[in-house]
Amino acid sequence: VSVSDLVASVPPLAGLPLEFEQIAQVDSKDMSFVIWRDLALRVAHHLAREDVQGVVITHGTDTLEETAWFLQTVLQPCKPAVITCAMRPFTAMVPDGPQNLLDAVAVATTPGARGVVVVAAGAVHCAQRVQKVHPYRVDAFSSGDAGPLGWVEEGAVRLVKNWPSGQSKQALLAMKNIASCVQWPRVEVVLSYAGATGALVDSLVRDGVQGIVVAATGNGTIHRALEGALLRAQAAGVRVVRSTRCPEGQILPKPGDTFADSRGLSAVKARISLMLELLA
Repeated sequence: VSVSDLVASVPPLAGLPLEFEQIAQVDSKDMSFVIWRDLALRVAHHLAREDVQGVVITHGTDTLEETAWFLQTVLQPCKPAVITCAMRPFTAMVPDGPQNLLDAVAVATTPGARGVVVVAAGAVHCAQRVQKVHPYRVDAFSSGDAGPLGWVEEGAVRLVKNWPSGQSKQALLAMKNIASCVQWPRVEVVLSYAGATGALVDSLVRDGVQGIVVAATGNGTIHRALEGALLRAQAAGVRVVRSTRCPEGQILPKPGDTFADSRGLSAVKARISLMLELLA
């Protein structure tokens, strides 16, 4: 289904000054670095236009949270870039996509809105916290214990938290780096669990991995066999970042911790941040 068909399926959007651009058409489980780069460059281009108030991005649900964090990190836009989605297909008897798209446009046209946010099932989530937490229900996204930024109610946004912060020098540098990038740094995610070994980490190091994010148990604990392999990897020059596999809360770091902390990011988002750091 093309983006123009999606917009045409929402009668209240008729007559609004909307422009359409098809960046890609892919199942989001197959999201690639190339699409991320192209998307970031095009969003930056449109947001820089004086006649553009905001951008709405339609996206599959599977990797939406990763795209949102990538875009927020490299853009940190002073205008809104709103990502929306659908859990039900376009052909469903009661699809949720049209309402989500209408709500996303409402957020994008809200005075003072800024940053990359996700709009789904009436809620507005920040890119840093949003996660897909259910495989099939319509209300599949959550911001965990942080809670959403607000809600869209009858076409109006009720905000309970501040919009994401505006652009920084780091974001401008990141955009230059991804625009000229030929080969993205290789960063992998490993999981700590009962009976874990270090075999996978050792194999990744032999294969030339540049960074590893470990999704640790609880408050950052790692099985001793896996931890030993991660220490060997770190000694060999591989960047290691520790996150938690818990869906809520974040690790409480302590002075002298062996591994860098993800600063509250989930493992998949910490991977994106580490890739961008290595790219720099």
